[in-house]
Amino acid sequence: MLIDSHAHIYYHDYAGDFDEMLARAADAGVAAMLVVGTDIESSRESVKLAEKYPQLYAAVGIHPHDAGRVTEKCYDVIRDLAQSSPKVVAIGEIGLDFYRDRSPRDVQETVFRRFLRMADELKLPVIIHDRDAHERVMSILRKEAVRSGVLHCFSGDAEMAAMAIAMGFHISIPGTITYPSNEALRDVVRAVSIDRMLVETDCPYLTPVPFRGKRNEPAHVRLAAEKIAELKGLTLTDVARITTKNVRDLFGIRLWDQSTKIAYRIRNSLYLNITNRCSNRCSFCAKFDNFTVKGHNLLLDGEPSFEEVMSAVGQPEGIDEVVFCGYGEPLIRLELVKQVAGELKSRGYRIRINTDGQANLVHGRNILPELKGLVDSISVSLNAPDAATYAELCNTPFGEAGFEGVCDFIRQASGFIPQVVASAVTVPGSDIEACRRLAESLGAEFRVREYAEVG
Repeated sequence: MLIDSHAHIYYHDYAGDFDEMLARAADAGVAAMLVVGTDIESSRESVKLAEKYPQLYAAVGIHPHDAGRVTEKCYDVIRDLAQSSPKVVAIGEIGLDFYRDRSPRDVQETVFRRFLRMADELKLPVIIHDRDAHERVMSILRKEAVRSGVLHCFSGDAEMAAMAIAMGFHISIPGTITYPSNEALRDVVRAVSIDRMLVETDCPYLTPVPFRGKRNEPAHVRLAAEKIAELKGLTLTDVARITTKNVRDLFGIRLWDQSTKIAYRIRNSLYLNITNRCSNRCSFCAKFDNFTVKGHNLLLDGEPSFEEVMSAVGQPEGIDEVVFCGYGEPLIRLELVKQVAGELKSRGYRIRINTDGQANLVHGRNILPELKGLVDSISVSLNAPDAATYAELCNTPFGEAGFEGVCDFIRQASGFIPQVVASAVTVPGSDIEACRRLAESLGAEFRVREYAEVG
C-alpha cells in the first residue's frame, strides 16, 4: 500500500481520463493521494476532490510564485478552506522559490511566514516548496519554531536532510530519483533514515524514468518507491509500509496497519517479537521514542505463548531466515526460544538470534549448550570496547560483570553456534575500530549498525 503524498490532479491534464487515472493508481498499489493546492482556485478544487473521493485528501495554500498577488482576503479564504473539511490535512504548498523569482523575495518570505503561523494556529502540518532557497527556508523554519511538515520534492543535500529531520520534519522523494543524472538525491536517500521519508509524484510534473516526456500521474509513485527500496536494501513492501506509516504520523491519514506484530517481515527475513523486556536499558535504544521498526508496531500488550507465536508465523515462503529479535531481549524467554526454534528448525528454516549477550547472567548458568543444533547464527550487541563505556551506554543492571559477561558469551558461543557476530552501534563518539578489534579477539565476526537506522 503506497500513498502519493503530493499530487496536482485537478489540472486539465487529467480531465479526459480522471477515473481511469485513479484506477491505474489503485492497480499500482496506491491507496491514497494528497491533492495539494497552489493558489485559491486549486486549493478549492483540492478540497472538492477530497470530499468526492474517499482515497483523496487535500492541502490548501499558495505557492511562492503567486506570493505577489496575496491579499488579506487570500489568507481568510485559505483559513476557511482549512477549517471547512476533515479531509484537509495540511497547509501547503507554501515556501520560497529563488530559482524563477516570479514574486519578489521579500514578499515570498512575508507570505511564507504568515502561512507558517496560520498552520501553527490551526495545528496543521505544512508542505514546503523550496527551490534554490535552502538557507532561507531553514532559517525561517527555525525562527518560526515550526516542527511539523515536509520538505516536498527534496532538493538539498544529506546534511540539510539530517538537519530538517532533527527539527522534526519529513523529506519527500519524487520520481526524479530515477533520473540518471540525479546522484545527489540518491546520496541523500542512502544517508538518511527512511523513518522520515515520504514518496510523491508532484504530478503532472517530474515524470520518472521510463515515462519521461509523458504526463506524470499517481501510479508512478511506485517507481520512486522501488528506487528507494533498491538504494536502502529493502523490499518495495518495506518501503510502502514505512512511508504509509510516515504519512499517518504527519498527516493523520490512517491507512497504516497499527496492529502489534509478533511475526513481521523486513527484506527476506521473518522476525519474531516475543517480549518487550530487556536485560539492559541502552541509552541509544529507539524504543524509548516509539515501538515501531521499519513500519511495524512491536508494542506487545502481553508476551505471546508458543501457540500464538506459531500462529503468527504461519507458513512463510520466500524467507532466508527466522530471527528472534523484537523490541526486547529474546533470550529472557529462553524456553520459548528453544521450543519455537526447534519447531521451525524441523521445518527447514535457518534460525538467528539477536541478543545483548547477557543470558548467562540472567539465567545463572551457561545457556549456550542448550542452543546447539537449534541456532545457526547469533548476533551479540557488544557496543563498547571496555567496561566503563559499556556501563555508560547500556546501563547494565549487572555492574562491572555485565561487560565481562557479554565478552565471555561471545567467546564461548562459537563452540555451540556456527556463526557468531558481534555488533556495535555508531553512537556519536563511539570507538568503532576498538570494538572491531575486541570482537575479532573474541573470535567473532564484526558488524557495524548505523545509529540512525533501526531494523
